Amino acid sequence: MLSAQSLTCIRGDRLLFRDVSFTLEAGGVLYVLGENGSGKSSLLRILCGLMTPETGTISWSGEQVKSNTEGYRSKLLYVGHLNGLKDDLTAAENLQTSARLSSYKSDAENVSVALGAIGIGRCANLPVRVLSQGQKRRVALARLWLTESPLWILDEPFAALDSASIGVLQGRINQHVAKGGMAIITTHQDVAINAQSTQHLRLDA
Repeated sequence: MLSAQSLTCIRGDRLLFRDVSFTLEAGGVLYVLGENGSGKSSLLRILCGLMTPETGTISWSGEQVKSNTEGYRSKLLYVGHLNGLKDDLTAAENLQTSARLSSYKSDAENVSVALGAIGIGRCANLPVRVLSQGQKRRVALARLWLTESPLWILDEPFAALDSASIGVLQGRINQHVAKGGMAIITTHQDVAINAQSTQHLRLDA
């Protein structure tokens, strides 16, 4: 279970949001909604431990995250709005490097399966710099086929994807939550996940 209590975020001299609280349990999905600039990405970065909130606490399984940051991070997978890829590495090399750093399955066979699952297998040995934005996004999302982390935090995962890839990704998230996983998602697309529980958290700019 992930819970957030009274989170407040200030960037520079601007208040993005205040007193944000929620509880997310196994099999649940939380959609974070709001206009551009309302703080959606900042909230996700706070939940990942990449930013510190002005006020509030985050707990995982009843324990405050700040008391066991590394243990908590080992339980989550974060795919940010930026793809986090190295242009000079191939798609497969990017995925292997990311997997090794996060202790996911990083052998060549699993990496090949993951890239194929998201429809980018034919580009496995191409340097990322020659790929389109949609192809780069699929390389980044291929991590979802390698991880066993129970908590997925996904910032605009459907952006730059064609309709076929959106359907594949939707299916993968459905599999994850059906097995008791959790997902926190920001998205402008109307994509429904078949979760045991669904919450909507709106941030107002």
